[in-house]
Amino acid sequence: MKTGIERRIGDYTLIEEGFGESALGEHVLLKRKVLLKKMPLSPSMPSWETVQEKIAMLGNLSHPHLARLQDVLMEEDVCYFVYDGLPAHFVSLDCFVREYKADEEQIRKIAYQIAEALDALHHQHLLHLAVRASNVFVDTTQKEPFAILVDAGLSALIPPQDLLQKLLQGCLANDHPLFWESFHALSPEQKEGKVSRESDAYALGVMLYKLLVGKYPQGRFSLPSEELMLVYAWDDLLARLLACAPDKRPRDLALELLNIGGGDSALRPKRERGELCRPQLDMDPASVFHIDSAIVRYQPQLQEEKSVQPLDTKMVIISSGSFHRGSVQGGRDEIPRHRVELKAYALDEHPVTNEQFVRFLEIMGGEKDGNNHDMIRLKESRIKKHAGQFIVEAGYSKHPVVGVSWYGAIAYAKWLGKRLPTEAEWEIAACGGLAGPLYPTGEEISKHEANFFSSDTTPVASYAPNGYGLYDMAGNVYEWCLDWYDYHAYEISAQEPHNPQGPQQGVYRVLRGGGWKSLKEDMRCSYRHRNNPGTMNATYGFRCAADVDLSHCKES
Repeated sequence: MKTGIERRIGDYTLIEEGFGESALGEHVLLKRKVLLKKMPLSPSMPSWETVQEKIAMLGNLSHPHLARLQDVLMEEDVCYFVYDGLPAHFVSLDCFVREYKADEEQIRKIAYQIAEALDALHHQHLLHLAVRASNVFVDTTQKEPFAILVDAGLSALIPPQDLLQKLLQGCLANDHPLFWESFHALSPEQKEGKVSRESDAYALGVMLYKLLVGKYPQGRFSLPSEELMLVYAWDDLLARLLACAPDKRPRDLALELLNIGGGDSALRPKRERGELCRPQLDMDPASVFHIDSAIVRYQPQLQEEKSVQPLDTKMVIISSGSFHRGSVQGGRDEIPRHRVELKAYALDEHPVTNEQFVRFLEIMGGEKDGNNHDMIRLKESRIKKHAGQFIVEAGYSKHPVVGVSWYGAIAYAKWLGKRLPTEAEWEIAACGGLAGPLYPTGEEISKHEANFFSSDTTPVASYAPNGYGLYDMAGNVYEWCLDWYDYHAYEISAQEPHNPQGPQQGVYRVLRGGGWKSLKEDMRCSYRHRNNPGTMNATYGFRCAADVDLSHCKES
């Protein structure tokens, strides 16, 4: 229901109160929707040090199927947990099953995603203890189900006795379905005041049973196959999830739902009893290799080999060591500031120029790579094509090449036997050996020190180098890095500091350094930019990196 009068909790305005202790809020300045969960503090709770430790672990946890804990607010004897707000097109799982007629396969996929989220929690020695359909939200705009589990770890901070008493009082006083749902999800050991990771497995089993059968498992419950005709054999999985003894329940929940690990799978399709499924014989097995005579095979046109030598760039070697990256005053994706360990590497002393890249285009014979990716958009660049030949506009040979995609940058680097720098390598190189500088030039930067907020690129090395002898680490062009972009990459890097390589997959690739159009803010060493790897515009360029082996070098 609407609150009627505006109420503030910290930096958040209360928009709408939900049932129980949930509320929808909005950040006063950022206008970002959030979900607030209220938890009264009680004397029976664990020590405040333990609570703080658990909160810190929850705040550092990042998983695509877990709502992220953004903030924690204190107001007298009440603690408010601020979670990522969910867009309006997310609906609760019970609503999704009811209103969108979710089928068994969709339920299985959602269950696997929730199992993955629980395994991630358990891996960090955290418990959820509030797994129920009303705490799972599903994106209704996606072709394939995408679910998010909310309230991670909140119930785990409440002593089991208090939680049980609270639920019983709610059931008797309100008779609200949410209280009964939470009560039924309690495992036998929770009703005796004990909890474990297997308690989450039990709650997952209750949720799945209710979604599939339409009622809660009580006493000697019937198995799904006794109630319905289902595609998958859920009986064994649910029997183990709902076992009274915790040690009889599975621990690796995602494995159970993914149908891996050998043996009889809980999700293997059922077969009729006594039926032996034999393969159908193919009397002409070679037919798969037959070629339709009406289809002409593609044969790439043989091209004359070209002998074009690359115009290489002098490289600067940065020795291995321990460095700091990140910021304490930048964007949320730049924190925390933390230490990393990097192996020795080398970096081009300036971005790749037009005269260098045009030779690569001559070798490639066009603007596309071997996988048909566009490497450069000529109309965004200073390279033109005339009569089948690539030429650089007059006066721009020494300017950095622009209009290059990530694919073009990495293809050029491979041509030279190099690679793109990782985001960590780029940031450490930008600092130039200084201890936590704001800009590559130090604590301040001016237009006399870098090319930014201007009308065009400038020739490379037009400004003084940084402490490592590297030019244009700020301004002129954004530079593609090797890494996929992840909003929480620095939190992961802080936990895995040895030679961080970024996430293994993603949507965007990282760009660093700011361009000639950029504002001063973008010149910061820790400033992170990203875009689709196929994007090409007049501010995107790159420089190359290479591994370095210093094992044979002798100290002077």
